[in-house]
Amino acid sequence: MGPDRSERQQVEPNMIDLHSHILPGIDDGSKSIEMSLKMARIAVADGIKILACTPHVRPPTYNNTSANITDAIHSLQQRLVTEGIDLKLVLGGDIHINQDIIEKLQNKTIPSLNGSRYFLFEPSHNVMPPHLIEFSIKILKAGYIPVLTHPERFSWIENHYDVITELDDIGVAIQITAGAITGDFGKTAKYWSDRLLAEDRTDIIASDAHDTKHRIPVLSKARDYIAHFCDEETARRLTFGNPRRILENGILRRKERKTSPKSVHKTGFKKILDRFRVWH
Repeated sequence: MGPDRSERQQVEPNMIDLHSHILPGIDDGSKSIEMSLKMARIAVADGIKILACTPHVRPPTYNNTSANITDAIHSLQQRLVTEGIDLKLVLGGDIHINQDIIEKLQNKTIPSLNGSRYFLFEPSHNVMPPHLIEFSIKILKAGYIPVLTHPERFSWIENHYDVITELDDIGVAIQITAGAITGDFGKTAKYWSDRLLAEDRTDIIASDAHDTKHRIPVLSKARDYIAHFCDEETARRLTFGNPRRILENGILRRKERKTSPKSVHKTGFKKILDRFRVWH
């Protein structure tokens, strides 16, 4: 079963970013405490009040654990207080797919999001992992809910979009990168993020911030796009409502999926997206 509610912090309302690499020096994100402080200021200026610190957990490259991530969060949070930066940090990890995920979540070696049953779940970007659906079902049966990180950026989504939709159907949560929505990761990632939004297969958006120049901790531009592309309620749900439910171990809003014909090509799907804008 998932963690006990007593382990979780209570959260305050505003935009919530559940995917960032703001902790200094422990993965490919922030390189220094000075960069981390600048990232925090950017986040606050953008309207983000709560930020999950989710460094890569990908042995042997990044041997991060709940213990060292927690220590790094405490140190950075103290600096934020000292600097007068009003940003609340919560525990998490960007957990690369591994067969011992369930055991490590159960013994708390690796962190879920804020002690909840939800955790960031990162498959390979370049090759679809074998038996991904079966493994996800096993995780769900153990009482945990994977949050699939940025599928719109996977190189294999083109040929295996049905795997993404099946993961969504069985109860895996879907996170899209804010920068992909606004075109910062190119036309292909933009297309797939639009499609996941149009088909109502998105649970949260997050920054996946790594620095202060190219991959920054901002959500507002993507939020405004979603408010126009979908509606205001969806924009708020993806940047606040569902992230808050995750941090409090709640139940995510039931999605009203709008499937598109598998034979539709990108040019054809653009017409569907255009009609979706008219409907809303």
